[in-house]
Amino acid sequence: MPHIMGTVSSLTTIFGGSSEFLKATGGTVTEDGDYKVHTFTSSGSFEVTQLGSDLTYGDKVWYLVIAGGGSIGGAYSGAGGAGGYLENGTYDHTVSVQSYTITVGAGGGGNGSDSTFDTLTAIGGGAGGGYQSNGNSGGSGGGAGGGYNMYTYGGAGTTGQGNNGGNKTCYAGFNGGGGGGAGANGGNTPCPDNNGGNGGTGITSSITGTAICRAGGGAGTNNRGGTSATASCGGGTYNQPVVANSGGGGGFTQGSGASGVVIIRYKFQ
Repeated sequence: MPHIMGTVSSLTTIFGGSSEFLKATGGTVTEDGDYKVHTFTSSGSFEVTQLGSDLTYGDKVWYLVIAGGGSIGGAYSGAGGAGGYLENGTYDHTVSVQSYTITVGAGGGGNGSDSTFDTLTAIGGGAGGGYQSNGNSGGSGGGAGGGYNMYTYGGAGTTGQGNNGGNKTCYAGFNGGGGGGAGANGGNTPCPDNNGGNGGTGITSSITGTAICRAGGGAGTNNRGGTSATASCGGGTYNQPVVANSGGGGGFTQGSGASGVVIIRYKFQ
């Protein structure tokens, strides 16, 4: 019988054993084919217990980090901006054997809260401007507040994370701008109509194995509101509720922003 040289680790790798791929714990764990997905809807820890020897996937993960969305500014106000959106879209983020603190940002009654993983921080969405006020800056900016006989302006989004809130472009009227979304600016107020601006659209990710759109901006307020992107990322009606852990901004009748989420995916076999 021939003698096979090599360590247990190297032999395991040659014959496809478990040490070839990364192992980790934390969050809600699901499987999508040869990939594990850890979803955090509240703060916790992602603990890497073993790195793999596979040269492509052994120490690499795909992440999605979304902060909490901002809230509307009150009556006759701008809508909340979506939480900041960070996704690498491929397996290029290096991890090591350690425990990573995960923070999942809450949705605002004001600005949303930040979400974090490793060195990444997604910024909470900006609150919409109140009566006669500008929107707040954030991951995505809050929409401009309403106010008769004046112009107001949406808050700025964070570069690489989100977009600006919509402006109040009608001098008359009380309508507010839409909140910025991860995929587009919030809508300006339509003139001369008194409706609010539409929410900016979100971004669709397949990190879980299912295509899901998240982080849309809320709809600005007045008589009927604009089209809220928080429930369906662009096709919803103004009074749809925000979807939990979407990072969507609060709009019209749904005042608070949605909480964020952190999702981590890696090859495990």
